[in-house]
This record gives sequence, C-alpha cells and structure tokens, in this order.
Amino acid sequence: MERPTAYTIAFKGLKNGEHTFCFPIDGALFAAFDNAEIRDGAGEARVVLHRSERQLVCDVRIDARVTVPCDRCLEDCTLPVAYEGRLVVKFSEAGGEYDGEVLWLYPGDTEVDLAQYVYESIVLSLPYRRVHPDGGCDPAMLERFRIVSPQEFAAIEADAEAPTEAQVADDGAEPSEELSPEEAEAVQAAGAEFFGDAEAVNARWREQLASLKERLERNEK
Repeated sequence: MERPTAYTIAFKGLKNGEHTFCFPIDGALFAAFDNAEIRDGAGEARVVLHRSERQLVCDVRIDARVTVPCDRCLEDCTLPVAYEGRLVVKFSEAGGEYDGEVLWLYPGDTEVDLAQYVYESIVLSLPYRRVHPDGGCDPAMLERFRIVSPQEFAAIEADAEAPTEAQVADDGAEPSEELSPEEAEAVQAAGAEFFGDAEAVNARWREQLASLKERLERNEK
C-alpha cells in the first residue's frame, strides 16, 4: 500500500507555538487504504498543530462528504462527515507505535504523517447504517432486493428445489419406439445440453438464495 504524502507535516523547522494546515479530502485517500466501501470523497481536514520541545499536539477538524453504497438499494449514497479530535505526537526510542490517540515518533524524525489518523477518523465517523434519506433510493433496486418474510423465503426455496411437472413427466416416460437411432442420439444430446444448462441455472439460483438469506438474517438482528 502506497501511503499518500498529502497529509505530512514537516515540523523540524517550525517554531514552538501554533501552526495551521489544511489538507484536501478526496478519493485518493481511500484508494490508498484499499477501502472498497468508500468510493469517493471531497472535503477538507484542518489541523492546528501546537509545537513544543517535548511533543506535538494536533487538533484535527474534518468536514467532508463521502460516497458509499447504500445498505438498502446498493446505489451510491453521499454522507456528510463532521469530525473533531486530537492526536498527540510523542518521541521515544521505541517509535512507530500508534493507538489512535497517541503516535510515537523516533527522536530523529522530522515529519509526522497524518494520513492514517485522518482516514480512520472518517471511517469511524460514518453511521453504522448507511442509507439514502427517505425516498432517495432507486425504486427498481429496492424491488430487486425486497426483504421477504421467512415464510416467503421457505416457499421460494422449496419451489426451487422441487422438480417441475415436465421433469417428472420426462422421468416416467417410456422411450419412443418410433425414433430412429440417429433421432434418438440427437434427443439424448439435446437432453444432456438442457440438463447441463439447468444445473448452471440452479447453481446461480442457489447463490441468489444464499445472498437473499444472508440479507434477511442481517436485517432481523
């Protein structure tokens, strides 16, 4: 993973006191951390850095909007992000540690990278349930992903697993005595092709059922 450099502060030449920095929030930040849920973003992170001889204190304010898939219809959904927090930067020979609130650097370090802190602050600021406002979802997608009751799901599953009347009739039918060997061979080949396609269709249907069942169970929690 290549970490973005846009969130780095070179503090070595700064005087003790307060310094302000502004960093843009965009899709490159989330791509750098391989976040597939956050598809894009736009906004700003404002950092007020308080420098002293022994440590740095970063007061961070994030105002942004991010694009994520809606939990209800799976279409793009834009959510606001408003975050305020503080990161303390300390120095030690055991540098490199980070717990979300304190970042330890080595005494010889001259820069502080805030990319991970900004990224995590945005992710943790998002609501657990990410949906469009009422009426904002795509009706066609809602119909495709309509949550069915357990009784409806059981009926769909049973219907998918039950043999059709045509299959029952084919299983019980006597071989036709009127077919020539060539015709019988052609029918047999067509039947093999049909049932091969049917198996593929059933496999896809089972996958859809599993996905539907998973969404049903998740929404019942």
